[in-house]
Amino acid sequence: MAPFCTPAATAAPHATPTPLTSSRKHISMCLSPKLGGGGSQRARLASSAAPQVRALAPATAAEEAAAAPSPAPVNVEYLAAEFAGHGVGFEPVGGSCAVKMALSNGSVAHLLLPSGLVTSYKPAMWHGTVTEVLHTNVTEGPGGRAVIRGGVAVDLRCATGGGGGGWSPGGAWSLRDVRGNPTTSIEVELAAAAPGNAAAARCVVTLHPEALSTELAVTNGASSAPMALSCGVSNHLRVSTPDATYALGLQGSDYRTVEPALSEFSIIPPDYQAAARQPAARHHRWANRGFDMILSGGRDRGGAADDDQPDGEEDDDYKHLTDAVCRVYSHAPREFTIMDRGRRNSVRLHRSGFEELYVFSPGSQYQWYGKYAYVVVGPAMLEPVVLGAGETWQGAQYLRNPNL
Repeated sequence: MAPFCTPAATAAPHATPTPLTSSRKHISMCLSPKLGGGGSQRARLASSAAPQVRALAPATAAEEAAAAPSPAPVNVEYLAAEFAGHGVGFEPVGGSCAVKMALSNGSVAHLLLPSGLVTSYKPAMWHGTVTEVLHTNVTEGPGGRAVIRGGVAVDLRCATGGGGGGWSPGGAWSLRDVRGNPTTSIEVELAAAAPGNAAAARCVVTLHPEALSTELAVTNGASSAPMALSCGVSNHLRVSTPDATYALGLQGSDYRTVEPALSEFSIIPPDYQAAARQPAARHHRWANRGFDMILSGGRDRGGAADDDQPDGEEDDDYKHLTDAVCRVYSHAPREFTIMDRGRRNSVRLHRSGFEELYVFSPGSQYQWYGKYAYVVVGPAMLEPVVLGAGETWQGAQYLRNPNL
């Protein structure tokens, strides 16, 4: 891929852009033969007695207990031998694998396989060291497994008509290739495929000297029926407290008030709903739907589009996030900034291929620099993209570091 630069405005997301650069390697990292080479000897997975580290969607204890057994652990030794160099290292984390990228300017990022969750991004800063900008929580799950939530997470869903059901890569990404070098940039390419190759998804996470990018491409199968694609990317950004945090550049954007997104990696304070009740949102048709509503294209159970007018228009170009707030912004700028005065840090988010923007703050009633000292921002869709047979959609986001 070309060196990093801020992308220009892209065509409407319903257009079919050029797919991401192809790769020569495709190494399956899970047991399902539908996602990899089946009986390929090169894709064998090692066994391990260590507890699996994975990310789980919020669920009850009964639902988690009834979940299927975890996939076999990732073969870290094989990955280290196959993809040596490029400034990338591989480290076992329970039954999972941490892919560690490091550039010569000091910037580092960590990605977890097979979940695809980016758990750490530490860009080089103006004061000569690096600073963690992502927020993650680790808790104990069923069977003693460590459950990781937060970071940079992709929630991608595909649905076909006629009762054909749906598909999502979930936590079953496979490592396809590693490219680049520590001087310029490092690319880690992930892939996933629907059963029967009805659809395929690719995700390229790239560490640049001044940014971390997540580029996505989803292709409908050549012989498949039309497919409705929905996607959102959640960036859990570490802050000192939302009371010291501001969103710059959203003035004039329309917004809808929603409940927090319950995606696979969401961090939601347990008492948030009681703390965040707002009269404007209480009776709104979107109020209790979160990403389930966002990623269904704003449609109710009867299939009719929700034609409610936006809740309002943002009148503050220096939006203070001290109060609990959860909104989806429309007609928002392609780029805006989150600034934390407490940590003297800023992160600039640029998106392409996505028309809407998700912003969530748990509010400042929680401990400074604590478990709930974060805000979530990211690109989202209110209307699914419909892909015909063989068509491809492409979207991207860039977390830029303006602190050098």
